[in-house]
Amino acid sequence: MTLKTERNLSGGSADLVVYGKIFTSEGGPLAEAFAVKDGRFIYVGDRKGAEAFIEEGRTEVVDHTGKGLVMPSCGNGHAHYSMGFAIKSVGTIVAPHEDADKFLKETVPAAVSKAKASGATSIFGFGWEVPVFEANMPTRQQLDAICSDIPMYFADEEGHKGLVNTIALVNAGIMKEDGTVLKQEDSIRGGEIVMGADGTPTGYLKEQAGTFVRYFLDNDRLFPVDMARANLDSIQEHLLSEGYTMYQDGWSPYFYNTNLYEAARQMDDAGDMHFVLGTSYEIESWMDVDEALDKAADAKKFASEHVRTNWVKLFIDGTVETGTGYVDPLYPDVHQGRANWTEAEVNDITRKSKERDMSMHVHVMGNKAVHLAVSAFVNGGKDEMRNTLVHVRNADPSDLKLMAEHNICATAGMHWHHGSAEAIEMLKDLVPAGMADKCYPMKSYFDYGINVSSHTDFPALGGSVDDPFGIMEIAVTGVLDPASETPLWTEELLTREQALTALTINCARQMFLEEERGSIREGKYADFLLVDKDVLSCPVTEIHTAKTAATYFEGKKVFSR
Repeated sequence: MTLKTERNLSGGSADLVVYGKIFTSEGGPLAEAFAVKDGRFIYVGDRKGAEAFIEEGRTEVVDHTGKGLVMPSCGNGHAHYSMGFAIKSVGTIVAPHEDADKFLKETVPAAVSKAKASGATSIFGFGWEVPVFEANMPTRQQLDAICSDIPMYFADEEGHKGLVNTIALVNAGIMKEDGTVLKQEDSIRGGEIVMGADGTPTGYLKEQAGTFVRYFLDNDRLFPVDMARANLDSIQEHLLSEGYTMYQDGWSPYFYNTNLYEAARQMDDAGDMHFVLGTSYEIESWMDVDEALDKAADAKKFASEHVRTNWVKLFIDGTVETGTGYVDPLYPDVHQGRANWTEAEVNDITRKSKERDMSMHVHVMGNKAVHLAVSAFVNGGKDEMRNTLVHVRNADPSDLKLMAEHNICATAGMHWHHGSAEAIEMLKDLVPAGMADKCYPMKSYFDYGINVSSHTDFPALGGSVDDPFGIMEIAVTGVLDPASETPLWTEELLTREQALTALTINCARQMFLEEERGSIREGKYADFLLVDKDVLSCPVTEIHTAKTAATYFEGKKVFSR
């Protein structure tokens, strides 16, 4: 009796068989074929072995041989698609490199007209650039001249700073309508209210001062459940077209409600969700921590098969490039940056999150911030939590060692590994000595045995790539455009296999999905891609041109180019 006959007699025929050059991930060998039944891989191996699972008239056969690569579908370990797509719905996008003059004469008036025509109670925008605006930073008085009766908030491209009018400051209790100042520049922990020569707020807010003021917008009307649900459809379309079926959202209650959670649960209950969403409940340093933790735990009620709700998000510091990262040595102007939380507080939040069966997902950029978070995770957490550091621009070897020993994950921006020679020179005047060309220690994670996943942080740094193969090329070469860019920290570049590992199984491990997804292995869900180029062997400068030809989720084709 042949193997094929034995398989068929035992009911082993497949729904789908795929042939091609197959990257399985998890350090496994390349395969030639696999078989899928009821949404899971039932065979992975050579072509002859897969043939035993084909039943004529029942089994679909896809032959991708010579057409590119077959691989597990990708994950994005930290991004803000929920925020990015919402902004397109609720607010106004400021054009890249738009100057302050055009912003005040055209963009803000158009946003106000749109808001008043729709009966909006808040005006929201996103995308202005600090370097472009800083010599002529708009003031609240200039914004008031355009609109003084509806609170407005315009976030910068990184989301770390905001411009507001007077009524927004009044609603947040920062000043009175008569100009009386109620909160000074450092009154809001972790942030700065920029003050003018007249001793009153200018309307320019940094870091947590901005999140504090946003909290007082009419967020439920700004971002209702039905809008969140429509956004999720658009997010899914985008993710699947890029080849992502796992996504960790970096700030799920961005509008200070759980409408995204509720919309995601509705989507999954309807059978319309074709990716796994991880949500992160952000707690700001100005909040009542216990009350916020209870809200984070309560949001777990929205969990479902494809909606995972067990992360607490913190901002430890800002960004090194803008001088708000927490670093050692000091910046050229002899300041250190600031941490939004003390180590004791992060330790306590980690412990309380553990008690609520939630893991930590924290933004850290400077090496001092990394040390603070790692120490808190070691002392307040447990290794099974897989607490995660996000971005990690700089890290000391002693902290990398602790991360490896205590199962602390990193999700890092490979796309930030590239820049022009001019940008590197500019950084020398902005960042601590030695950090201009020492950014993201990608290879070190692998060397130390740390689980590192890939992220894009979309839509932050809007000019950066969001697709997995653009990220892969940068991680392997250090640049996206060899003709105009200079590789940073070339000792930290990855092999192609490492880059794909960070995009696949490592993202699954970060999200506690590795027993179900992230690699092509018998028993796992059949989440995989047909890629139109063999990114393991093509010229290295062509990796970024690869496209996802088809995305499969649980054995079903959910995207085809």
